Amino acid sequence: MSSRILPRLYLLTDRHQTLHRPLSSVITEAVDAGVRMVQIREKDLTTRELTSLYQELGPLIKHHQGTILLNDRIDLVLALGADGVHLRTDSLPVSVARRLLGTGHLIGVSTHSVEEARVAEGEGADFIVLGPIFDTPSKRAYGPPLGIQILQETSRFLHLPIYAIGGIIPIKIPDVLSAGAYGVAVISSILQSPSIPDTTRELLARLS
Repeated sequence: MSSRILPRLYLLTDRHQTLHRPLSSVITEAVDAGVRMVQIREKDLTTRELTSLYQELGPLIKHHQGTILLNDRIDLVLALGADGVHLRTDSLPVSVARRLLGTGHLIGVSTHSVEEARVAEGEGADFIVLGPIFDTPSKRAYGPPLGIQILQETSRFLHLPIYAIGGIIPIKIPDVLSAGAYGVAVISSILQSPSIPDTTRELLARLS
């Protein structure tokens, strides 16, 4: 497991949610405003397209000493020099990913229950993302929102950093932090914001 200190704001990309703005310009605005951890989460891209996107976004994020994770692609993490991988609960087991990546890479895991979170911690994940906590269109396929109570329960059992995801807007951050979240993972609240810098700074201010 990595010993690095993780940022409290975790941005996941989705180029279909940028209000027709280029993803590179959206990410540039976000990192300029303070985002320091980004997951490239473009699940529908080919390996070649994902490689090209990493080569485009990577320098923008690294310019601010940011951390870059790739969704599910351990092979590309190793090939491209990303900082880590983010796994689904139906991806390779964390223990296998850890053997492949070693201790120098981050491993995050998306979880949707207390039990999934406990399994991820037991297998050696560095952090988990738990949700959806609140209702959000992008997470409705994963079922109804879990609510604050599940976040509270999970935080009592886990020692890992927990990022709350799903319907996270600035005014809800105090609630998730009080429930035990380490930070928040966001997609649309930044990507669809009319003012990416303002929203990013507001999120960071409420996390501080």
